[in-house]
Amino acid sequence: MEKIGITGQAGFIGTHLFNFFGLKKDEVIRIPFEDNYFNDSTSLENFVKQCDVIIHLAALNRHNDPQTIYDTNILLVDKLIRAIEKTGVKPHVLFASSTQEERDNMFGRSKREGREMLAKWAGKNNILFTGLVIPNVYGPFGHPYYNSVVATFCHQVTHHEQPRIEIDARLKLIYIGELVEIIWKAIKDKSAAKEYKIPHTTESNVSVLLDIIQRFKKKYADEGIFPELNNSFELNLFNTFRCYMDIPGHYPVKLELKTDDRGSFVETIKSGLGGQVSFSTTKPGITRGNHFHTRKIERFAVIKGKARIQLRRIGTSEVINFDLDGSEPSYVDMPVWYTHNITNIGDSELYTFFWINEFYDPNDPDTFFEEV
Repeated sequence: MEKIGITGQAGFIGTHLFNFFGLKKDEVIRIPFEDNYFNDSTSLENFVKQCDVIIHLAALNRHNDPQTIYDTNILLVDKLIRAIEKTGVKPHVLFASSTQEERDNMFGRSKREGREMLAKWAGKNNILFTGLVIPNVYGPFGHPYYNSVVATFCHQVTHHEQPRIEIDARLKLIYIGELVEIIWKAIKDKSAAKEYKIPHTTESNVSVLLDIIQRFKKKYADEGIFPELNNSFELNLFNTFRCYMDIPGHYPVKLELKTDDRGSFVETIKSGLGGQVSFSTTKPGITRGNHFHTRKIERFAVIKGKARIQLRRIGTSEVINFDLDGSEPSYVDMPVWYTHNITNIGDSELYTFFWINEFYDPNDPDTFFEEV
């Protein structure tokens, strides 16, 4: 079992790493970290001495004073080194740098010099070190106006703000799920590298990113149609986009119920994605689900009976509740990294359609059980 700690655990990359390691219960013990540990040497020392692996993500990205960015990030590296020296432990240290190392700014300089500082110290002290140089990262739960232009555009488009392109740069991007897998492999392989340049997985102009995100808004949020997703990049970008929507405000989405002397008819799914449709009946008081997905797109459509659908983002405690009634057929779509369930809260059988964008594969189910 690897005991892994992440400085900057509460940040964008840190949150995804922490949740990912939570799926590796047979291989990983997560050592919790809080940002205030850097202000308390005893807490920081207690943290590092528990760790076989330390992933150093904590850094200041933005500030009105560029010198403060540089000074803060170098100081964090120095404090981490001193804590490890004080405790006498020899963990595998991974340092998250950025391709901004190549730019002439204080953040890039602080990351380059911080990586070099750690690499030199690790070499002298016989400590395994991996310096990760990471391209632009995008994915669910990134902070708009802070982590990436993707996060900013997704937030703006879903909140009726007007995006603006300052420079139509060509970006080298990696999805957060892809980055996490690479970091996990570096840990398992015990990769030693002063400078490990993580390859980007796609390139795109800023204007193209915005066009795709606006297409998602028009097709999915406005028209209720799953858009065509032509490659893994568009799938990852769509799952990112969905997480910026106002979930309690958007769902449940009412479907058009057509009734005549033959009975009733309702269209439950309009999609350019294919996938798999399932139908279930659920007895009163019974709950289905209590699981989450990291890549799959899933819809629950209630067409008869009464149901309560619950969602909770992994790593948080807030539960979102939706009550649906088949007399007004409606649906809720499940964002990635939200555990979800459906309960029959009525007195008769519940009829539900389930749609998911890929066939079930028992060897790669992307289904992780956790109570809402």
